[in-house]
Formats: sequence, C-alpha cells, structure tokens
Amino acid sequence: MKKRALISVSDKTGVAEFAKGLEAKGFEILSTGGTIRLLKESGVQAIPVEEVTNFPEMLEGRVKTLHPMIHGGLLGKRSNEDHRAQMEEHHIAPIDLVAVNLYPFKETVQKSGVGHEEIIENIDIGGPSMLRSAAKNFADVFVVADPSDYPSVLAALETEVDHYAFRQQLAAKVFRHTAHYDAMIAAYFQTQTEEVFPETYTVTYEKVQDLRYGENPHQQAAFYKAPVQNAATLATANQLHGKELSYNNIQDTNAALEILRDYDEPAAVAVKHMNPCGIGIGETLAEAFGRTYEADPVSIFGGIVACNRPVDRQTAEQLSSIFLEIVVAPSFEADALALLTEKKNIRLLELDILNQQTDQKRITTVDGGVLTQDLDVKEVTAEDLEVVTERQPAEAEIADLLFAWKAVKHVKSNAIVLAKDAQTVGVGAGQMNRIGAAEIAIDQAGDKAKGAVLSSDAFFPMPDTVEAAAKAGVVAIIQPGGSKRDQDSIDVCNQYGIAMVTTSVRHFKH
Repeated sequence: MKKRALISVSDKTGVAEFAKGLEAKGFEILSTGGTIRLLKESGVQAIPVEEVTNFPEMLEGRVKTLHPMIHGGLLGKRSNEDHRAQMEEHHIAPIDLVAVNLYPFKETVQKSGVGHEEIIENIDIGGPSMLRSAAKNFADVFVVADPSDYPSVLAALETEVDHYAFRQQLAAKVFRHTAHYDAMIAAYFQTQTEEVFPETYTVTYEKVQDLRYGENPHQQAAFYKAPVQNAATLATANQLHGKELSYNNIQDTNAALEILRDYDEPAAVAVKHMNPCGIGIGETLAEAFGRTYEADPVSIFGGIVACNRPVDRQTAEQLSSIFLEIVVAPSFEADALALLTEKKNIRLLELDILNQQTDQKRITTVDGGVLTQDLDVKEVTAEDLEVVTERQPAEAEIADLLFAWKAVKHVKSNAIVLAKDAQTVGVGAGQMNRIGAAEIAIDQAGDKAKGAVLSSDAFFPMPDTVEAAAKAGVVAIIQPGGSKRDQDSIDVCNQYGIAMVTTSVRHFKH
C-alpha cells in the first residue's frame, strides 16, 4: 500500500517543495482548502480530504478533518493486530505523515483594530487535533508542525532505519507547539473574562536566544519573550551596536526600564546589580544624565544607562566619557550614534520607552511553583501626602520628596534613598535593617545630605533612622507610615525641624 501524507498548513512556506519531495518518495498526498489549491497549482497530485471522508467541508471550513477516516488513520497502531483489523473493517487507510501548522491566532490578536469575532475564527480546532493524534502515535507517524523541519524529514525518509528517536523529537515539538498555542488562547480569554488569578495559571514564552551563560559562567541560560507584544519591552528592542546581551545585562536593563517608566520629564537612570546607582531628571536629557552621573560617579562605571528621550550629541559626549555596558533610548541622533559606536564594547539599544508595557503580572519562581502579582505601579501625588510634623515641607522639598519616592520603590528592601534638586544623592539597598540602609545612603551622599530629602520604602519601627538623617542634615522625609511607633519618629522630626509626610503606600521589593 502506498504511504500517505496529510498536508494542511496556514504558513505555506516551503510546503510545495516538501510535498514534491514526498511524492518523489512514493507518498500519496491528502490536503484541504487553500493548501490543496497551492499544491495543485505547483503540480502536486493532491487528493481532497473529502474524497477520503466521503463528507464535505462544512460550517465555513470549521469541520473538514474531524472524522474517523482521518483520526483512525493517524491513531491506529500498526503493530496492534486488533487495530489493524478494525481499520480494515472500516476501510481506514493509515496516514504515515502529517504536516500541519495552525491558524495565525497570535498574529490575529496583535492586528490593529481586530474584532473579537475575527479572533475567535482564528482558533484552530482541526489542526491541533491532527497534530496531537499524530504525535501520540509517533511510533508510526511522522508529525511536522514547523516548516523548518521539512528538510530533515525528507532526509530521514531517504534511509531505511526506523527513526523512532527522531519521530519522538518531532512529537515532543508538536506538544510544545500545541501547548503554546492553547496557552495564548487561554490568556486571551482570561483577559476577556477579567479573571485575575484563575484556578490554573498557564503561561508560555518563545525563545529569543541562547545566552553564553547565566549569572555566572557555570550556569546555562536562555532568553524567552512573551509571544504577544502589545507595547515596548526589552524583547522588542532594536540593537544598533555591540555584542549580544548577557543574562545580567538583560536583568539590569529591564530594571532600568522599569524605573524610567515612572518619570515623564527628561530622565536618565543608571543601574548596577538591579539597583539604581543614579537617577536624574532635567529640562534636557543632557542635564538629566549629568545629574545621574554626579549622583554616583563611582558605581556608574560598567553600568547600564536608560534614557527616555533621544540621545543627542551633547548627551553622547557625556556617555562616551565613561565605560558603560549598555545605553538604551528611544533613538540616537546620527552624530550621537557615530560618536558612541566608536566604542567597540558598548551595546546600544533603541526602544520606544514611552510606550512601555505596564499591564502585566510579575512572575517569580520558587521551588515547586511560582508566585505572581501585579506590578507595583501605585502612583502617589502631592495631594496624597499627609503632613504629620509641625513643619510643612516647602514646595521644592515636595518635588524632591515625590522624586525620591518614585526612586525608592525600585531599590531592593530595606531601602533608603536621599535626593536633592532632581537627583539621587545616596542609595542604601538590600539591608537586613533600615538603619543599615540609611547609613549606607547617608555615607554615600556625604555633604550632599545637607538639605536633602529622605525616602523610605517602609515605615520606621524605630526612630534611629530619623536620628541619623537629622544629624546628616536631611530636611524632609517621606515614608508610608503605619508603625505603632510612628510618633517616636515624628517627635524626632519635630525636635530637629524636619518635615515628614506619609503616603499610606509601602514599596517593599525583594
């Protein structure tokens, strides 16, 4: 009996050549819809599926391959005598190869102005069913979901060996493919039904690249992206210059982008080891970056810088004067790009930063599971602040307090940030107690602590941090409030003439 291949594809890349290769190897070709028209136009003697099923395509093409004559031919075990007998009884011919790829659901969801009905019609039913049937019976059936596998399948058919391991690899790829497809559909319906934390949580990602290594050279790593990208993310950045990003580069750059999202005015952020070492805003990007650099000219060395305005020549001159791993910005003016690309090792990324994605969950892996939560995008304005001290903060101090409040939420807890004149001047990150973080930030600020404001990601359980701030010359403090001992810290502020405001919002970051 002639071997049979069933081909029904949405992505028709290389399919005619593949079908011709199968015909040359003695396969009879079955096909459907637009695929069979293309094959016949290409000279392939394809047989319509309805000639096998004795049933027409119907319901606008929703039903064409969902039939025992198809799935029996895919699922019947060739080595099982009872299966063979039943197939003969019902005149079911085996199907030895399936090449199917699915309706373009992902591409449809991402289309501008697409309607719900069009999205629904691009949910494939028959395709995944055929793929899963063939993959389940991989011991007897070649199953191909990826056009890039056509050449290797044709090469395998040139030999007489069994190819069990190869067919199993193809089957594994199919089950990943259909799971990925279903996960995208599930995510779409979850959005439609506004379910925040459903009873099962399925996510899927597509590989961007293998990385040279992870956090350390002995750790393997890869970079994956969400399949549907509706806004700017690091996965969509255009790399203009420099070698490929490393695992740590990606982590740090993403942290810089998250920080930058909070600032509407011209801003620059420098990040080292997932923490900001400098944040500055200004009337121009050059002014903003100057403040970022001056915030900590030591730690910025070898860091990542993100800017929310196009990089001009003046800013590029500042950037090129120090060693940086990465600069990411919405764009680079021609003369700025020419100057920066003179540095061989710097990576330059172009990304529409002002169109960053914010409507996503944060997923963190733990042994045996994951944690998921909303991103920390809670905004605090001047109207939200409660003054709890005798002294009211001045208008300029309120501006610095809000600036510092945006900064501190991006610093690992326990976190303290000192700021003055639209610039961070001291950052204390990731300490086991709050006074330790304060001492680091104050020490880094040095003389700049005088007249600065202090921001704390959580309340003060003890007044020791406020005492340290007062001795350093801090003039105003912003913190969530809510400690049973709030009054102790307020009393210290009143003693030293420090203004304190509370936000009723906490910014722990672990």
